[in-house]
Amino acid sequence: MEIQPFFDEQTSTLTYVVHDGRFAVVIDPVRNYDPKSARTSWRSAEEVAAHLDREGLSVPYVIDTHAHADHMTGLPFFKARYGARSVTGSRVGEIQRVFRDIFDLGDAFPVDGRPFDVLIDEGMRLRFGSLEVEALHTPGHTPAHMSWKIGDAVFLGDTLFMPDYGTARCDFPGGSASTLYDSIQRLYAMPEATRLFVCHDYRPGGRPVEHQTSVGEQKRKNVQIDAHTTREQYVAFREKKDAELEAPALILPSIQVNIRAGELPEPAANGTAYLKIPLDKLGGCGR
Repeated sequence: MEIQPFFDEQTSTLTYVVHDGRFAVVIDPVRNYDPKSARTSWRSAEEVAAHLDREGLSVPYVIDTHAHADHMTGLPFFKARYGARSVTGSRVGEIQRVFRDIFDLGDAFPVDGRPFDVLIDEGMRLRFGSLEVEALHTPGHTPAHMSWKIGDAVFLGDTLFMPDYGTARCDFPGGSASTLYDSIQRLYAMPEATRLFVCHDYRPGGRPVEHQTSVGEQKRKNVQIDAHTTREQYVAFREKKDAELEAPALILPSIQVNIRAGELPEPAANGTAYLKIPLDKLGGCGR
């Protein structure tokens, strides 16, 4: 199994290509978005595609860990270019339902997981070539959040970050610090050598980008939740910190695209697609 990370500087997002030499999955890809000009591009996705093409890899699946609130997903790029099927957790409909109302998308907007191609839940598996993705439901950051286990590697999404940064926020709709604590304990129960791959690296102190840690390292060094942190300690810390956080810079453009599996809204009569900005609706934490 080969794992190749790609780092998007604008959003501090890590995308991964996991392959066996013939078949690959792409995890948490990015559609670039400039909030000043409202222009989108496939700059980050093209970088991933260049690697896929050099290696001659087929891509049966492109996977999101959750409906991201800090960047637009690149799922449609890999569907169009490689025929990949888009995959996410089966409970994404809960996220669609909340934000359908916030963005006033109307009763016809789906809240059952459409338009994702494949919805998978805890314990389900997807085979690609000689490798297999196992779905792990790891809620807390969002109720639909999934981690993906491939061999001895787990792709964490926004559960844990590198040990010197900590864990995901839990103040989005349906989020829960207590639930995230349980999800992290599940990860901590895995063998200490299990490799963990983060979805974001915010580089505290200006250090170089890192993308890989391990269960053992997290249990020893995570600044917010190590092996000895109690539920009460973690919940108190997380709730206090989340109350002080601003909403992610790209939450409003990102989430209404991501609940559509990355597709832009239908163009208006003039041929232009538009996003909605709900005024005085979201608090600092996105509630």
